This record gives sequence, C-alpha cells and structure tokens, in this order.
Amino acid sequence: MKKSSLLASIILLIVSASCSNSPSDMKNSSEADSQTDTSVKVVSATADSSLVSFEKKLSLQGISYDVVVKGKGSIQQLRIITTGLKGSIDTADMEIDPVLNAEIEDLDHDGFPELLIYTHSAGSGSYGKVVGFSPNKGKSISLIYFPELEMGTAAAKGYQGHDEFAIVESNLLRRFKTYQSDDANAIPTGKIRQLTYQLKNGEASKKFVLVKTIEISEK
Repeated sequence: MKKSSLLASIILLIVSASCSNSPSDMKNSSEADSQTDTSVKVVSATADSSLVSFEKKLSLQGISYDVVVKGKGSIQQLRIITTGLKGSIDTADMEIDPVLNAEIEDLDHDGFPELLIYTHSAGSGSYGKVVGFSPNKGKSISLIYFPELEMGTAAAKGYQGHDEFAIVESNLLRRFKTYQSDDANAIPTGKIRQLTYQLKNGEASKKFVLVKTIEISEK
C-alpha cells in the first residue's frame, strides 16, 4: 500500500508541473514580445521626427529669427527662436506644412522686421500658404493673419495651387498659373495671376490685405 501511495503522489506531482505551463503564461510571453516590437517602432518614429527638413537664420534691424523645421510628410514641426527683442528670447513652436522658403523684411516700416514662411500642402495641388510673424513693438512675436482665397472671387478663379511667394518693395507678391475649364490636372494653360498684399494693423494682430490683382501673359 505504501508503494501504491508513493506512486500516486509522484504521478500527481508530474501532472501539476505540466499544468503550470498554462495558456495564460504563453499569452503573457506573446504580449511581452509584442511590446518589444512596439517599442522599436516608437523609437523609429521619434528618429524620423528629428530630421531637419528646412533651416534658415534671418537677421534685420537687430532682430534675428532662427527657423528650424523637423520631420517629414504632410505635417512637420516648426520652431522659431527670436533674439534681439527687448530683454528676452522668444521661442515659438507649431505644426506646419512643408516649408519652401522664408524671408525677412520690415513690411510696415515700424522698425521691427516681420518673418514670412512660405509653405505648400502635400499632394498634386501643392496649395501655398504664408505663415507670418511680427514683433509686438519689439517685445514678443505674434502670428500675422493671412487670408484664404475666397472661392467665387476674381482672385480665385482658375486657382489650383502651385503658388510662388516673394517680398518686393515691402509688398508680398503671390503668383500662380490659372486653369481653364478643360485643362488637365497639373497642366494649366491660363495666364499667370499676380496678387499683391500689404501688411495692415488689425484689431487683435497685424494682417495681410489683398490690394491688387493683375493677369500676366507668358511670353
């Protein structure tokens, strides 16, 4: 009887040991492997966002703007460090479309230069925008309002993106080729439209105002 009892105990111990490697333990092991894979992807995404896609330093009238854009794709990260302000360094961070160029000019002749950053949207349209900053009497910087083209207006007729921007004689010029009704995508045959904007004081901040529209025939 003692031998039978001992044998039964040994069999019970073997069964218990085999059950200890349960499906829940296997699930925990699988989850740990999954977490390891996820952490690798997160590190990779962080590394991509640190890529510098645009960088430029602009200075005028004792004020400097350090413009750095990081990341890739349709939405990127903009940082502007402004020095030369009255007693402080101003830093601004925001999401932004891919950047084409940046310029500096004292557009309203108040002694404090504005920073203009030209962007374009991702995709075939490549719609342009202007992200502008202006010093508040030299103390800090704030955004300048830039109006969207209103559909149905003469300025927007035939517009499908591919803008070019430039500062000329304290004015902001915007150019784009216009589309005829039967033009194929990315093949405009219309005239070049040039829009002229001037910087004005608004209620809460400065703003660009469209003051002139002309059509230019290609030679």
